[in-house]
Amino acid sequence: MASTAFPTRDDFAALLNDSLGGEDGGFEGRVVKGTVTAIENDLAVIDVGLKSEGRVPLREFAMPGQKADIKVGDEVEVYVDRVENAHGEAMLSRDRARREAAWDKLEAEFTESARVEGVIFGRVKGGFTVDLDGAVAFLPGSQVDIRPVRDVTPLMDIPQPFQILKMDRRRGNIVVSRRAILEETRAEQRSGLIQTLAEGQIIEGVVKNITDYGAFVDLGGIDGLLHVTDLSYKRINHPNEMINIGDTVRVQIIRINRDTQRISLGMKQLESDPWEGASAKYPIGAKLSGRVTNITEYGAFVELEAGIEGLVHVSEMSWTKKNVHPGKIVSTSQEVEVLVLEVDPEKRRISLGLKQAQSNPWDSFAERHPIGSTVEGEVKNATEFGLFIGLDGDVDGMVHMSDIAWGISGEDALALHRKGEAVQAVVLDIDVEKERISLGMKQLERGGPAAGGTTAAAAGLNKNAIVTVTVLEVRDGGLEVQAGEDGATGFIKRSDLGRDRDEQRSERFQTGQKFDAMITGFDRAKKPTFSIKAMQIAEEKQAVAQYGSSDSGASLGDILGEALKAKSEG
Repeated sequence: MASTAFPTRDDFAALLNDSLGGEDGGFEGRVVKGTVTAIENDLAVIDVGLKSEGRVPLREFAMPGQKADIKVGDEVEVYVDRVENAHGEAMLSRDRARREAAWDKLEAEFTESARVEGVIFGRVKGGFTVDLDGAVAFLPGSQVDIRPVRDVTPLMDIPQPFQILKMDRRRGNIVVSRRAILEETRAEQRSGLIQTLAEGQIIEGVVKNITDYGAFVDLGGIDGLLHVTDLSYKRINHPNEMINIGDTVRVQIIRINRDTQRISLGMKQLESDPWEGASAKYPIGAKLSGRVTNITEYGAFVELEAGIEGLVHVSEMSWTKKNVHPGKIVSTSQEVEVLVLEVDPEKRRISLGLKQAQSNPWDSFAERHPIGSTVEGEVKNATEFGLFIGLDGDVDGMVHMSDIAWGISGEDALALHRKGEAVQAVVLDIDVEKERISLGMKQLERGGPAAGGTTAAAAGLNKNAIVTVTVLEVRDGGLEVQAGEDGATGFIKRSDLGRDRDEQRSERFQTGQKFDAMITGFDRAKKPTFSIKAMQIAEEKQAVAQYGSSDSGASLGDILGEALKAKSEG
């Protein structure tokens, strides 16, 4: 009797393996096809040819926000996680099957840079999640739209195209962009629209954005730039002075760059040009009124009418204020009178004069103060060649140093006066064209040559001269003396009465006493100052130079004695 062999554990394993297609053809980890045999509550029962069926939630058969469209008998693809779980059922997944299939498809589309369809279904930090038919992708917030979107709710749960920016299957990362699709679509629309536009065409648009330099106008899918200088012929500091966001404006197409798709627009081109006939409206020499619109380092712009501005150069602003910033002469929005100096309609330039519209102060001064008249003023400045005197009419006159005082050098005369001092002078000459007034102060001195009298200079009273003086008054601080007969009076300080201390006592002199003294200078009143001490020192130096030196063996007394002897003999 033949023996009966019972199957071993290995035999059962081999039979099971065969039923599943062998080790290489196993079900686990694969996407397989199955048939829906029943729908129980929220689960679909699917037979994939295994010993037992599997159950898959119905939500895995629906797109986000939609209901599952599945019924008994439908053939579907599922992913086999495990052949059998603890309950003896097959572990199946529709999501995993869709994900695996989606990745295969997405990789091919990414390689071809093709658009993919997806649905925004959730929010995450920094963006949103998108279902790409089973594969979950990340949509950054900056890639949702061309402009920032405050509320994305209307865009969720709606199938729409996306562009894959990058993907990594190993890490399961996909990044998509909706903005790239919109920009591409917009570029196509712009390209088509720009072909319908032409330079010079007048068109309506809506102001979308305003900047310091102009406004962007939507022409129906393509934007054009309306520069601030093309808003109006008149001066515009900022576009919002004329237009606001949302305004519908009528513009003219100035330029179209089809390569860069840039369009330049203008509004002032639809107005009449105010510069037409400007030469006739503003003849040279015409006196006009205008408003200061802008002030610069080199001058001020004056608006004569809307769209017509002229420049008052800094050199044409004032007769008397030289090298002064224009802002110190006029102010913005100030109404001024100007004179037309030059007109150039082609370059759209008008040169204006502010000072020419006012009386010339040099002419006015010449009318009020003819040559030879006396004027009063304040010393405004002292230079190495004279004094500048401020006169009425806001003009200056100059007293040359040679015309300050008689009998002294120009340098000494300049030292007699200080800034801010009130003085009188005679008008010597007026040159209106060169804007110069020559004055003289010494011409007003009483007893001077101009008056036919005798002055200190005419009497020989010059600095360093030795003269005979008469004591008029003895004071504690010195002597009041007079040079010659009825000559100029002056003062000798106590310290100048002699070299020695005993000689510096004023009480040793008497009224009427005469003696020689040296003129050492002139005070502010042009009175001479005298010194006996200075005369003694000068005589000593002269004697030493003529008769010997202090180290030649002769005493100082011998030298002075010889000098006095020679003087008496002479």
